[in-house]
Amino acid sequence: MSFLGTLLVIILVIVFISIRQVNQYQRGVKFMLGKYVKTIEPGWRIVLPIVQSMTKVDIRTKAVDVPLQEAITKDNVSAKINAVIYYKVSDAAKAVLEVENFWYAVSQLAQTTMRNVIGEMELDELLANRDGAARRIREIVDKATDLWGIKVEGVELKDIILPEEMQRVIAKQAEAERERRAVIIKSGGEVIAAENLAKAAQMLQSQTGALHLRTLNTLNDLSSDQSNTVIFAVPLEILRAFERIGK
Repeated sequence: MSFLGTLLVIILVIVFISIRQVNQYQRGVKFMLGKYVKTIEPGWRIVLPIVQSMTKVDIRTKAVDVPLQEAITKDNVSAKINAVIYYKVSDAAKAVLEVENFWYAVSQLAQTTMRNVIGEMELDELLANRDGAARRIREIVDKATDLWGIKVEGVELKDIILPEEMQRVIAKQAEAERERRAVIIKSGGEVIAAENLAKAAQMLQSQTGALHLRTLNTLNDLSSDQSNTVIFAVPLEILRAFERIGK
């Protein structure tokens, strides 16, 4: 084999082993002699061995489960909270150059941020406004990871676990609140009924014979059932008046 043929074979072998494929969901960070050169787009690319290297970065959205973190709320209540954080790489070069193991760094940052945010909220506020707490965590983590080329798309609080003693206290509080509302509703109904009775009494008083007609109407309603016994309560003054007439 001639020298040119040998050289051609060597060039073909070098080209063959230098081909790197970058998938659509990836970006390649290319280095020349250890120095960053550029970010590689999807497709087949030539990366010369020894002098060049390339690190592939997945730019798809990742869902990272933040494990249970024990935090103390502003009103000194211990709670265990876990969450899930959604993020993606917006700048592959920064994700490789600015931080080591960006996925681990994002997880650790989310854990510490979640504890800090929970510590700024009271328990009632946390339970009533979980979306607000998650939004606050996302804003802080997203701002801190901008330097790493990371875009945080969302944070969701999954579970808020309270001690059993606190759960019983909250259950009693909820029961007392329901009883309070029931009493208020019942008393409101009694007020409305009393107002209507007062209006009815005024109407009956203003019309001559209205009370007598109402009494007769009531007697008619009672007479529909033969088992009813009607008892009239007659004031003693009326009986004494009849007694004086008899004398």
